[in-house]
Amino acid sequence: MKRAQVLTIAGSDSGGGAGIQADLKTFQELGVFGTSVLTAVTAQNTRGVHGVEAVSAELLAQQLDAIGSDFSIEACKTGMLFDASRIETVASGVKRHAFKQLVVDPVMIAKGGASLLQDTAVEALKTALLPLATVVTPNVPEAEVLAGLTIRSFQDRLEAAERILALGAKAVVLKGGHLEGERAEDLVLTASEAFLVSAPRIDTLDTHGTGCTFSAALTAELAKGRPMIEATVTAKRFIQSAITYGLEIGTGHGPTNHWAYGMHGEEGVTLETITTSRAR
Repeated sequence: MKRAQVLTIAGSDSGGGAGIQADLKTFQELGVFGTSVLTAVTAQNTRGVHGVEAVSAELLAQQLDAIGSDFSIEACKTGMLFDASRIETVASGVKRHAFKQLVVDPVMIAKGGASLLQDTAVEALKTALLPLATVVTPNVPEAEVLAGLTIRSFQDRLEAAERILALGAKAVVLKGGHLEGERAEDLVLTASEAFLVSAPRIDTLDTHGTGCTFSAALTAELAKGRPMIEATVTAKRFIQSAITYGLEIGTGHGPTNHWAYGMHGEEGVTLETITTSRAR
């Protein structure tokens, strides 16, 4: 059976809950073949990030060329990119090898609060990488940085998503996990459509790597040829199961359960279409 080939360009999490480790686990569970390009190595566990060391820009470029010259990548995603130089190296490699369907997870801050993206890199992210993106998947704090506004209301979320879309991405999934309410509600915005995808909020500390896992699931589904909204709903269901059936590993923010979707199936995800000024 032929499997879609996908790529994660991200950092390594020694604790196994986020980064390329989470991405490769997700790819495997969703039936695609995962390859990886390492941007940085972290000393990390459920209690936080204790050290970060970036891979050289030269080795980063070599990894991208090794993958691009031998694999047929149907979709790729970025995670932790560290700084402007490495963002530009990644953007160059994505263009050089014409990698399809780029999912940008704009990783900026770890669960424990450690910065994973230098302040000077935000502009490079906006100008070099987002114009190449099929979809960008910020959480609320990341969206505030990218859009340059404070998000409090639903209208703020719409405005932020509009501003991020204007940076060149074809779609935005503005995740609602940092907001309050009984349901975790994600806003999906494209040039012509807007949707809300929501699921019950789970009271748990087992949330390390949720953003990485969600964006990896989205990448896997896009690689299979799924339309954007169908891929987003499956990714939401995957991460909802992973959070619901926590593993209780570690003494801090524990990892999600990447086996859960295959074992327990879909969990309480609903889809609602909304009307915005952008809809045609």
